[in-house]
Amino acid sequence: MARADNTYSRVVAGMKVLLPLLALGLLSTLFLISRTVDPSKSVPVAQVDVEKRAQDMGASNPSFAGVTDTGDEILFNAGIARPGRDVDGPITAEAVIAQIRLAAGTIVDITARAAEFDQRAMQAQLRGDVQITTSTGYLIDTDRLDMTLDALNATTPGTVTATGPPGDLTAGQMVLRNANGNGAAELLFTEGVKLIYQPPDVGD
Repeated sequence: MARADNTYSRVVAGMKVLLPLLALGLLSTLFLISRTVDPSKSVPVAQVDVEKRAQDMGASNPSFAGVTDTGDEILFNAGIARPGRDVDGPITAEAVIAQIRLAAGTIVDITARAAEFDQRAMQAQLRGDVQITTSTGYLIDTDRLDMTLDALNATTPGTVTATGPPGDLTAGQMVLRNANGNGAAELLFTEGVKLIYQPPDVGD
């Protein structure tokens, strides 16, 4: 009986030494296989471009409508519009569709890939494949169209190509405005106009 007690005591004493050694060995192994941490390096964080996030803010399918002093209606729609970087900065828009409903009854439809709106100056700049169609039979293509939002005044600073009742033409500039401020609208082609006249069909 005394021998069994001695054996049991020796086993318990051995386990008290062996188990802590095994634990230390496991901890050493964990430290060896773990990734080395450089305390001099900063903690990795997600790279967030705050400015880009602000620019990505916008409104889908926005619209604008106004009436001039002479009763002409001006309407704008866009696929998306985004605010400028500054509070008073221009608003940018994409996939722009505009319409001018003249008081005399003529309708002018305008499409463009993009536009900028200056709310303070009440002006819009349409650019990129600008196409202007009038209910009087004109189809006009240009790269840019500058418009006033509170008055009838639309101007192309560059060349235009057009087809209409007189025929095919090119011009250095096109202007849509009120004639002499009396409320009557006029469409003008200026700056080196070239017209290919197409006489109407009179039959056999």
